[in-house]
Amino acid sequence: MCFPCEDMCTRAHRPRNMRRLQVLLLGLLLLHQGCCFEFVIDGEWEDEMSQMQDHRERHKRAILTSEEQEDFEAIRGDDITVRSYKVESRITSRFSHTIVRSSMVNSGSTPQSIAFNVQIPKRAFITNFTMNVNGITFVGSVKEKTVARNLYAQARARNKAAGIIRTNSQDMETFKTEVHVPSGSNIEFELHYQEMMHRKLNLYEHTLHLQPGRLVPQLQVDVYIFEPQGIATVKASNTFGAQFADLIKVTSTKDKAHIVFKPTVQQQKQCENCTESAVEGVITVLYDVNRDSNAGELQVSDGHFVYFFAPSNLSPLPKNIVFVIDVSGSMWGVKMKQTVQAMKAILDDLTIDDYFSIVDFNHNVRCWSEELVPGSSIQIADAKRYIENIKPNGGTNINEALLRAVQMLVRASNHRVIDPRSVSMIILVSDGDPTVGEIKLSAIQKNVKRVMREEFSLFSLGIGFDVDYDFLERIAMENRGMAQRIYANHDAAEQLRAFYSQVSSPLLRKITVQFQADSVAEVTQNHFDKFFSGSELVVAGKVLPSESNTLTSFTMGSAARLDITLETDADTTELDTELAKQQHSFTGFARQMWAYLTIKQLISERSLATTAVKKRKITQRIMTLAVEHQFVTPFTALLVESGDATERLLADSPKDPKHGCCSGGGSSGPPPVKVLVYQPPPWVHMPTPAPSMGEVLEGPKEEITLPEQVNLVDNDPHFIIHLPRSNMDICFNIDSKPGHILNLLSDSGTGVTVNGQLIGSKKVNKRTYFGTIGIYYQPDGISVIVSTDGITMTDGRNNHSFTWGSTAEIRQDGIRISIVKNSNVIITINNSTQVMVLLHRVWKKHPVNVDFLGIYIPNENQYSPLVHGLIGQFSIEPEAILYDIHKGADPLKKEATMEVKGNKLLVTRGWQKDYRRDKKRGSNVYCWFIHNSGKGFIDGHYSQYIVPNLSSFLHMP
Repeated sequence: MCFPCEDMCTRAHRPRNMRRLQVLLLGLLLLHQGCCFEFVIDGEWEDEMSQMQDHRERHKRAILTSEEQEDFEAIRGDDITVRSYKVESRITSRFSHTIVRSSMVNSGSTPQSIAFNVQIPKRAFITNFTMNVNGITFVGSVKEKTVARNLYAQARARNKAAGIIRTNSQDMETFKTEVHVPSGSNIEFELHYQEMMHRKLNLYEHTLHLQPGRLVPQLQVDVYIFEPQGIATVKASNTFGAQFADLIKVTSTKDKAHIVFKPTVQQQKQCENCTESAVEGVITVLYDVNRDSNAGELQVSDGHFVYFFAPSNLSPLPKNIVFVIDVSGSMWGVKMKQTVQAMKAILDDLTIDDYFSIVDFNHNVRCWSEELVPGSSIQIADAKRYIENIKPNGGTNINEALLRAVQMLVRASNHRVIDPRSVSMIILVSDGDPTVGEIKLSAIQKNVKRVMREEFSLFSLGIGFDVDYDFLERIAMENRGMAQRIYANHDAAEQLRAFYSQVSSPLLRKITVQFQADSVAEVTQNHFDKFFSGSELVVAGKVLPSESNTLTSFTMGSAARLDITLETDADTTELDTELAKQQHSFTGFARQMWAYLTIKQLISERSLATTAVKKRKITQRIMTLAVEHQFVTPFTALLVESGDATERLLADSPKDPKHGCCSGGGSSGPPPVKVLVYQPPPWVHMPTPAPSMGEVLEGPKEEITLPEQVNLVDNDPHFIIHLPRSNMDICFNIDSKPGHILNLLSDSGTGVTVNGQLIGSKKVNKRTYFGTIGIYYQPDGISVIVSTDGITMTDGRNNHSFTWGSTAEIRQDGIRISIVKNSNVIITINNSTQVMVLLHRVWKKHPVNVDFLGIYIPNENQYSPLVHGLIGQFSIEPEAILYDIHKGADPLKKEATMEVKGNKLLVTRGWQKDYRRDKKRGSNVYCWFIHNSGKGFIDGHYSQYIVPNLSSFLHMP
């Protein structure tokens, strides 16, 4: 009979304050050639009574101590020969699958314990752990926790035991296991985990902790990235030391990147003659993807979709911020110094459009200003002096401080001090629990929830580990914000500034992502309160069977002074075909990402559930999904067993990482998972499914949104003026120079002007085209600039840009901009004036031609009597008499005499093109052509229509 070694008893009892951090792996004792293999208990079960533990004790250990951090090694044991240590990450569409493998031998003459430890990101889910000891393989599978425990108990009944513990260190958790093996044993470990990359400050970050603790003959890290949309930037860094900077190799193509770190044994050494390894730290990979438009990126694979939304080129919304700062006695010293340092930098970031105030609290609550004030240089300087003079002392009255902050925002909103489209937020900075006033956390939570308005958000920053971070996270999540722990033993000032940078530039509010009816199901959270610059919103779901190969999403949101609707679509088969060609892609990314997001949101929803019944229902959904997708969660466990299922290990995680300190208060947090059906606006051209055999589609294939008869200028540039009373079309060209800006429509009475800037072809003196169109509405100061690159809307203070890559609708006051993907844009002003700009793309390698624009203006537009311009002057139709029609020099083109505006003109019958229906070939418009740049038909000479800029009005002599 085999008995556990003595050190098992000494390690079986760790401090109880580690209980919250545990992931236990229990149950193995192998007999092999008369020797024992055994796992050491390195933690204890979290029983139901642990939930009764006082909340003041539960939260105080959340990271490793500095001694534990220094003592960490990925592989631990004496006289161990580590043959290899390899890490491989495959990142596909922001979802990573990481495998950590190690192979080693007990080279000692006696049995010993060998530890295998891996630091993984907190957001990651472990998906598998396998182990091979002398040819006996243990394979993992995720099961509901109760099922796994029962199976484990069968093995434990034979007095076999094992242990794994997972502990926290800033953004990492540590997975630990130990196995006791005889001399000469061969051991292989393999751990799998998955996570979604979160975008912060315009970059995705993938972190790998590498600390083998010894020289390794085969040490290698590979990170493979595949992003179908293309990789915009990728870089890698390490914390090992400057000597390793050139050993991390980064290679990238349009849509793939490979990062490899493969130092030799000599390169791993701390010095030339050293036997210790210098490889101790973190490899960080930062990257971002290409984005063709603000409409987002829709990907479909394996029956699931993922939608990524990260718009840019939008002006930030103005902010209203109340900073609520803990100045109790525990903040004395470095904490306060770093908080003041961070606050001074944050205040410098405010603009004159932002409103702010500061509330500082200990046992009392003080306000720097009782009302919100604009972020002027005078106010900011005064606020800096105020925080510099704060002297921490006394207790902590969080309840009254937060209520005072909410009252400030309410008053400012009621008195219309702040812009109704602005973003209002409270940023709480605290390092401890309440000790004065209301100290019951559940009561504080309810008090704040009761007074917070829907348009307000609360962000919580907890400094150090005397604060109940669970409470801060709950109260923030319940009020449309988020929480972050600030690590006092790091650069707290930089952490505070970095957090503020994430929320300092809100671009959109009230964002909703919707889909057409019966196209998707089981969609993750698709309504978001705010979008901050540099971040990303992600929505996933299942794609329902359909005859169409196209899935379309519609995203709506409110920006500064305007509302936008964006449309994007994806082929439902294209990506799977592409993934099959990739050697290092993660083909199941969409399915796993949907499950990952759903489980994360359900865990958050569960923590806010108000009844036990709701909690049980959510828990069951989590367990079902986690087992199906093999994620180790707080409600599932990883059962690792030998091929004959006689030996079992159990990887178990805490019952509930939140350990709710207080009951949820009403509906809050992420909204229930549901499918929103989108009813598209009439301007959207809905895709028409291909007809089946014998079926006839009725009606036009494309909706015409402008009247049949219009005035237009297109190509190089050809003007066509329609005269309704005469039922006649008149054509003329303008032979001006590249760079000239021609006024097409100028109406000082309604305040509308339309101008076009000419560009030349690739060869000099060949042709000119319109390359940029400016539409300016003077009453609101709104300017719309349309170029072949995109569409920009400005109003004097805000600047918003959109590409041709997606269908979109933008509304601001009386202006509506309707973009049809890679086709045209229609600008409508006060429902009385419309201008369509048509995009022409040419072959990029064409030796002469360039991309250009066409302009189409309806005759039905309503102008004042002051209207003019090359096209605008014809809103008042001139009388045109045509006679003496005869054969011309070209027998196919007749000639005639036209009397118009007191002039007799020789005109030629011909045709020009209307490209609205067919942009390649166009439709023929037969017209009478007027020579010499329209001389005699237009007022004055064409040179009189040249204006200085795209927003100029025409001033005719």
